[in-house]
Amino acid sequence: MGPRRAPELYRAPFPLLGLQVDPSTGLLIAAGGGGAAKAGIKNGVHFLQQEWINGRLSASLLHSHDTETRVTMNLALAGDILAAGQDAHCQLLRFQAHQQVNKAEKAGSKKQGPRQRKGAAPAEKKCGAETQHEGLELRVENLQAVQTDFSSDPLQKVVCFNHDNTLLATGGTNGYVRVWKVPGLEKVLEFKAHEGEIEDLALGPDVKLVTVGQDLKASVWQKDQLVTQLHWQENGPTISSTPYYYQACSESGTFLGLGMVTGSVAIYIAFSLQCLYYVREAHGIVVTDVAFLPEKGHGPELLGSHETARFSVAVDSHCQLHLLPSLQSVPVRLLLLLCVGLIVVTTLLLQSVFPGFL
Repeated sequence: MGPRRAPELYRAPFPLLGLQVDPSTGLLIAAGGGGAAKAGIKNGVHFLQQEWINGRLSASLLHSHDTETRVTMNLALAGDILAAGQDAHCQLLRFQAHQQVNKAEKAGSKKQGPRQRKGAAPAEKKCGAETQHEGLELRVENLQAVQTDFSSDPLQKVVCFNHDNTLLATGGTNGYVRVWKVPGLEKVLEFKAHEGEIEDLALGPDVKLVTVGQDLKASVWQKDQLVTQLHWQENGPTISSTPYYYQACSESGTFLGLGMVTGSVAIYIAFSLQCLYYVREAHGIVVTDVAFLPEKGHGPELLGSHETARFSVAVDSHCQLHLLPSLQSVPVRLLLLLCVGLIVVTTLLLQSVFPGFL
């Protein structure tokens, strides 16, 4: 039996480095490129329309946005605004999706005559007769752009929006975090959070931030004031040459998805870290970004009968789909509730047997 393989959803004409999924439209947004070098590799942001065809979830290119000489290294999504980290800058893009109008049908509806004239409409759908939805038209425009990293070798490493999409935070190679207003990109905060590169960050209400860096630290900030800091510690002998460091911040949820430097992809239950899905060397090269299919908007419709769906992209230019079959015996969410209930019941029993337990 051969190794397990994940289905290829899309292959871009350039290395893929960033990935987002828009809940409202179900669009998959993948970005990357070859940089400023004149090697014939373009730079761009691709908007992919997802749909079920012959019982399989497929993706097709809906719109290609050319970023010229700037390669997009990281992405963040806030409604219809996309923040793209391009070299040392952050570029805001606005995309607007509209349902395509069947012009032949619209013109025919104005004429009097038999109702069956509407039957001519399928001729317009020859290339997409198996799709479930009308096609989309997409318009993308550049908004504001600002330089976000000012080191000797400047590069924006990460970008994220806050909870209400009024602010975004960026981190670069020199350890500085900067917070900007949206959409004008006026700077409202700047401070040094780490020695060396910022690996990831999260921006919460009241400008509370969590940052992780290559200095092996994870920090919680209230604006520019350090609240607490985490350090990697091992049980047992410490091996100073082992490069442990915090890699990512993310919202808590039912599942935890991993993309690895070996190209492997895995999905775990978040609370127990039980591995539910693993494909060794799915990409064969470092995975650059991953994203789950949202549980709102068009997400459930695209998910079908599966428990969850996760996408991964890599430098090999491939976007892969990772579907977790429905856990028919006990759904994960029900399992979470059962575990919480078991803990509560156990605590009450211990309290009744040992009155001084709590």
